Amino acid sequence: MSVENHFQFAKSESHDDIILLEASMRDFTFCKHAHEEFSFGITLAGRQDFFSLGTHHKSHAGNVMAINPGDAHDGHVGTSDTLRYKMLYVHPDTLAPMLQQAGIHNAADFRIKETVQDNPVMQQHILRLFKLVEDPATTSIAYYSALYEFAVLLAKQEEGIEQGAIYRRRDSALERAREYLHAHLSQELSLDDLSAEVHMSKFHFLRRFKEYFGMTPHQYWLNYRINRAKDALEAGTPLADIVFDYGFNDLSHFNRRFKPAYGKTPYQFQRDFLQGR
Repeated sequence: MSVENHFQFAKSESHDDIILLEASMRDFTFCKHAHEEFSFGITLAGRQDFFSLGTHHKSHAGNVMAINPGDAHDGHVGTSDTLRYKMLYVHPDTLAPMLQQAGIHNAADFRIKETVQDNPVMQQHILRLFKLVEDPATTSIAYYSALYEFAVLLAKQEEGIEQGAIYRRRDSALERAREYLHAHLSQELSLDDLSAEVHMSKFHFLRRFKEYFGMTPHQYWLNYRINRAKDALEAGTPLADIVFDYGFNDLSHFNRRFKPAYGKTPYQFQRDFLQGR
């Protein structure tokens, strides 16, 4: 990796609901991938360009980025200047109960409408959460109070938007295909296998799946394995076990797949979380 590309992941041992990323980029490009968490970020310097669900976005210095769980996206530097940004990753299981208390019905399916925003208030909330997670002296009441206030801000932002604009209509056949992929995590599946599972022709299934998830079935399946491997890395599972458990051919294959999604090799990513334990 270029010395000008830097990605530092962290989370608090006592308040581990949020993962932090502080990054700077000059020549790195993220592959198409999707997180299982809500991603909230601030572009500090430069410009970040990315596609998400077929739309091109440009996040300038001072902009807030908000990406929903499961939304496929990529990312690269948009100008000749160094890109610097911070991101918070918050799992929907953490955010949903607070959103519900803040007045969002069906909070488990909540989705943010605006991907890039000029929103100083949201920026302040993100920076506040970043500092609270970084500070080992942060109390539980301060942490969860700030997270709840952030949920209230998100709920207020969506007031007046029709429900259909916030929630994606679920497709039971494609959700069943997703569950089938999850159940066969370490196996090579064919397009014929998947399309037969949901009783569609394979090319009709391929088109429907990509429209729904923003990725082909193979991209989704690889992304899911990488996300499960990421969880294992955070937990301190040995690399050799992760390679075997999640269906990678060898460590080199795991490295090649993981780094374009997270900016670091699996070893480097795991080292971030194990330091200081």
